[in-house]
Amino acid sequence: MISIDYQDKRPLYEQVVEKMQHLIVKGILNKDDKLPSVRALAIELSINPNTIQRAYAELEQSGFIYTVKGRGNFVSGKDGWIADEKKSILDNIRISVSKAHALGVKKDEISEIISSIYEEGKR
Repeated sequence: MISIDYQDKRPLYEQVVEKMQHLIVKGILNKDDKLPSVRALAIELSINPNTIQRAYAELEQSGFIYTVKGRGNFVSGKDGWIADEKKSILDNIRISVSKAHALGVKKDEISEIISSIYEEGKR
């Protein structure tokens, strides 16, 4: 399902969170899909179960997953948090474009940078 990069300097739980978020956002994991148990994923990745528990807790706090007592962890519907995330990103873009405009950056320069970044993200 996911792999850990032991050369990465980030904590292991952050890597697990990022990989799970990626699987959910890309639609590889869908709404109400059951995630591996904490113990099963810890064994699969050869890491401490507490690390997986921390990653799952962060994913739940950010709305990516939900827990059903005695049944496990499941993928949340992504509509709500995707809308929130998009709003936050667009707000940040608006602020940055306003600052760039105030500093005299031309519209064409801003458009070119945004287009370039967008194309890089598609890869």
